[in-house]
Amino acid sequence: MEIHDRNELPGAPIDHFHVNLESQPPVVGEINEDVLARSRIATPSGPPSPSLDISAARPGGLSTISGVFAPVALSMFSILLFMRMGFVVGQLGFVMTVVQLLLAYAIVMLTVLSLCAISSNGAIEGGGVYYMLSRSLGPEFGGAIGVLFFVANVFSCALYISGFTEALLNNIGNGQFPDSPGWRFVYCVLVSVFLLIVSLLGASLFAKTALITFITISICYSTYLFTVLTNGAKDITIPKTNTHAYLVPDNISDPSSGSHVDYDQNLTARYTAWSWHSLSENMLSNYTHDYTTDKPVDFALMFAIIFSGVTGLMAGANMSGELARPSVSIPRGTVQAVFTTFVVYVLTALLMAATCSRELLQNNYTVMLDVNVSRWFILVGIFSTTVFSSLSNLIGSSRVLNRLSQDKLFGILLRPASIEIGDKNPVVSVFIAWLCVVLVLSIGAMNKIAKLTSIFFLLSYMGVNIATLALELTSAPNFRPSFKYFSWQTCAGGVLATATMMLVVDSAMSALAIVVLLVLIMILHYQAPVGSWGSISQALIYHQVRKYLLLLDVRKEHVKYWRPQILLLVSRPGSAVQLMDFVNDLKKSGLYVIGHVRKGAMDAQEPLDPLQQVFPYWLSLLDYLKLKAFVELTISNNIRVGLQQLMRLSGLGAMKPNTIVLGFHEETPREATLQEQQLLKDLRYSKIDRSAVVEYFTAGDYLPTELNGNMERIGGVDYVNALKDVLHMTKNLCVARHFYKLDKEALSRGWNGQKRFIDVWPVDLQKPGETGLGWDNSSLFLLQLACILSMSSRWRNIARLRVFICVNSLQDMHRRERQLKGMLDALRINAESIVVPWDHVVCHFGQAAGASGVNGASPQSQPTIELPNAYVAAFNDMVKRYSAEAALCFLNLPLPPDSAEMDSDRYLRILRVLTDTLPPTLMVHGLSSVISTAL
Repeated sequence: MEIHDRNELPGAPIDHFHVNLESQPPVVGEINEDVLARSRIATPSGPPSPSLDISAARPGGLSTISGVFAPVALSMFSILLFMRMGFVVGQLGFVMTVVQLLLAYAIVMLTVLSLCAISSNGAIEGGGVYYMLSRSLGPEFGGAIGVLFFVANVFSCALYISGFTEALLNNIGNGQFPDSPGWRFVYCVLVSVFLLIVSLLGASLFAKTALITFITISICYSTYLFTVLTNGAKDITIPKTNTHAYLVPDNISDPSSGSHVDYDQNLTARYTAWSWHSLSENMLSNYTHDYTTDKPVDFALMFAIIFSGVTGLMAGANMSGELARPSVSIPRGTVQAVFTTFVVYVLTALLMAATCSRELLQNNYTVMLDVNVSRWFILVGIFSTTVFSSLSNLIGSSRVLNRLSQDKLFGILLRPASIEIGDKNPVVSVFIAWLCVVLVLSIGAMNKIAKLTSIFFLLSYMGVNIATLALELTSAPNFRPSFKYFSWQTCAGGVLATATMMLVVDSAMSALAIVVLLVLIMILHYQAPVGSWGSISQALIYHQVRKYLLLLDVRKEHVKYWRPQILLLVSRPGSAVQLMDFVNDLKKSGLYVIGHVRKGAMDAQEPLDPLQQVFPYWLSLLDYLKLKAFVELTISNNIRVGLQQLMRLSGLGAMKPNTIVLGFHEETPREATLQEQQLLKDLRYSKIDRSAVVEYFTAGDYLPTELNGNMERIGGVDYVNALKDVLHMTKNLCVARHFYKLDKEALSRGWNGQKRFIDVWPVDLQKPGETGLGWDNSSLFLLQLACILSMSSRWRNIARLRVFICVNSLQDMHRRERQLKGMLDALRINAESIVVPWDHVVCHFGQAAGASGVNGASPQSQPTIELPNAYVAAFNDMVKRYSAEAALCFLNLPLPPDSAEMDSDRYLRILRVLTDTLPPTLMVHGLSSVISTAL
């Protein structure tokens, strides 16, 4: 077994133990010297934590302009600037175009603020947005959103390839190339093959040419501005791709006769140059149809087209692995690019509305190309933006896929995607992403792809906003982004805006995408390996628990809502597994703490608390036993003092133990019964193998010898005093014996086809005369615990509750049985009531004490240590006779003696006689009121 200590993991916290148990399992007899010696932790001083990245910049990395601003601006210009702005203005009008741009950029800007906050909060590696989200939200949320971000990039890449192919066919070749849906798919695949080859050559060259491409695009766009300023009005031919415009009826006199396409017509629309009339004509919306799909146009479709064109804000983040200072460059470059592209889009919409007729805008999607002073400038712009954007998406998606594979979130399914060659170029990830792009291209027209792209990007952006919102709300001290222009309101606004627009674009497809996201989260929650990144869920849970713990006021407790909050004090867990599992069933959704006292003292020479060395083993034991409990360990020179510490300090606020459970003090300790078969076979979150856990808790029967060689166990006097301490602290007391006999697997299989019993004997042996006349708090507490156990899911189907009441005469049996049934009905306890005579038992009490009343009056009470052996033994025989086949017995615990020093041996001997050869028995003494009949 290999345990990496702080010398191997400098600065790592204690819960980051990495345990490898497959290479060299330790020998059981050497567990104390071997396992614990090698788990000893060195002094925390030394080199800084590897999680602390204080490096200033990566040598040879890209700058803000070339690495972030240019890629983001190019991706946000995309095909919308050169190929769709005319169509958008023609359908929406200038006013609604600006409104939709403002809406789209508002969503984008809110997401940019969140992105800037996350990216400026620490060192960023390759993987872009997925890396940020997975390290912020944890593997479940980050991995699920990473998958959707991968899909969004794939769809966006297909969108740009489709736009490139459309521009190529419409403007080059003059109809010499065959043009049909099948042939268009072939052309798109050929273009994607070219992109695949470039991507396989590596991303560094592509990234370094971004600035050159941006300058090229700027020159091409400036020619359009020059055209608007210099060219006059003219007629522009409507392209032949607009088949709807060239339709003529087969029979003019009969409109119902059908129509056909007549390309012999010379159809034109007017380019008016700058005209206030054109601007006023194009000011408001006028929805018609999309001639590429021949479907009607509406607000949602137009927003999907606009938004799909401005979804490139992650292009810079996707290149995080190539940036010199990603934490600085990503916020700065992204914000600059967003404002620049917004201004350009609004300016372009204004120029389109003021220089083109509505007919031209609605019937010619490439109006900018046809009116420009030279078509080739616009074609270069179209080809440059589409090629660069598609390459950006293909490379970005491959980097996300590669990081998903490296993080092993999907196991062997994505293992090939981690293969890299050369300068860490993930060739397999690139090839897989390319195949996905080809599949998406089979969908067809570009506007169909645009809607799906918008939905996936919106969902990804919503994840970014949720991540930042969660980090901000949890007030995590380490969330200190250098970018300050955000707040929880902007994050919440981003979440609401993206969710709303998803429903506007396509509610059915959005709902399906959210379902897919939730399914991915569930899969990763149960299947993803444990990461060392931290999970936002833990921070959120901590934040909420702290808040509600402060609201949980102990002064407002009411008996109606009482539940057991149990502290189980364990000396040797290797022999108390059944008891630990039993108390887990008994807690009824209450607090459950397992406490252990190590005999010894803190050594000033030790670098760390010695209990931290063994704490991971306790946590792993609870995990393997599936116990919903906390662990509290303490160290003390005196076991009793240590128990007092646990009883006083365990819990937090109003969630503190009200019931203490101890195992019985046997004369000879029982052998350890912990075996591997009792533990879960596979547990992802445990860093210690179950065989090592068993060896640790069974070596030397887990006597406290691992640290200081002290083999003492608590003595009888201290044990009895500990019982008294529980009562002095006004806590309910339970003493468990014979729980090694408890076999719930055998109980679940049934006993002769019948249920076993949970037997309750609410008899106060010290006051036999009061039996059946009234129920004190201790007897009601005893009954409440038994009722809780019978209601638990694991006991409900295997055992029935029986309540026994003892009477001194046969004349009282029917009356007492009616009283018992009435009380059980009033308390809403489903139990079988049994009345048994015990005059043959109580006679020993009266004879020994000489306390028989006149005329057969009931004998008076006696201290526990004065109870006659014959009396206690007779009661034990009676219980054995009625409860021999019971699964469990609940008895009243006789009170401890006043002087433990003098009477502890006598007291323990009475308890041994009382429970001798009984089934698993819980002796209970309750102090608080726990049952209510009020509504």
